[in-house]
Amino acid sequence: MRHWRRWLPGLLLVLPSLVLVGIFVYGLIASNIHTSMTDQHTRVEEGGFVGLQNYRDLFGDEDFRYSLRNLVLYTVTFLVGTLAIGFMWAWLLERRLKGEGFFRAVYLFPMAVSFVASGVVWRWLLNSAEGDRASGLNRLFEGIGLGFLQNPWWTDPDWGILAIAVPAIWQLSGYVMALFLAGFRGIPDELREAARIDGASEWQLYRHVIFPQLSPVALSAVIIVGHMSLKVFDLIMSISGQTNYTTKVPAIDMWVEFSAGDYATSAAIATVLLAIVAVLVVPYLVYTFRQERQR
Repeated sequence: MRHWRRWLPGLLLVLPSLVLVGIFVYGLIASNIHTSMTDQHTRVEEGGFVGLQNYRDLFGDEDFRYSLRNLVLYTVTFLVGTLAIGFMWAWLLERRLKGEGFFRAVYLFPMAVSFVASGVVWRWLLNSAEGDRASGLNRLFEGIGLGFLQNPWWTDPDWGILAIAVPAIWQLSGYVMALFLAGFRGIPDELREAARIDGASEWQLYRHVIFPQLSPVALSAVIIVGHMSLKVFDLIMSISGQTNYTTKVPAIDMWVEFSAGDYATSAAIATVLLAIVAVLVVPYLVYTFRQERQR
């Protein structure tokens, strides 16, 4: 009885949140999974239970496998680009350069712009016209004598999805920079001084002192940027639209199927995306929980 008296006030305090999360998060996830196991492929069907048939059809579809391939290419490019550029900017600012506040604001500014707004601008910058009709970046390359760099960008049949990663990297690199800069500033100066006194070179200082301290920051950046890349939708819709085959990803397929009234297939795609995100996020949550318990 005393045990319940101790926990009851706290339980009553969080109960409304637990109910809302249970209904509108886990309840809707369960409803989506149930729909993905029905044959509701039109708006008028009742939706009989078919088990995993929709998933078998999905992974047997060459177009959906192409979407997964595009998603992997986009995610890898997005992650590598944002981490590399974000770390480089943070490293430069960490060295207390003049005008740090100005450059920090410039690097962070793209974060304040929505993917839809930036997508409209980058659609013009990544225009596929070449030669005399070129515009955007292709026009710039032509004007400065680097015409050989002109390319079809997101209309390329093999690597068009990589062009979509360019504006995404531009927009999120500042966020990753802020994470790494906070990590740099959180390393005590005493550790650096002690390493230098022991005769460590600059490379050894970074390798054995600074980089290990930044590993939690890097992991957080990978999780945050990674799960954002897996759900990419608005940027692609703004640049290439839903009908461009070369830039299609599962989120675009889900929207197309849902708009056509194929609720079962769209729900199956949503469940696949949820599983992919969970594979990335759940281990991170487990790792974070264990780290907190050890403290």
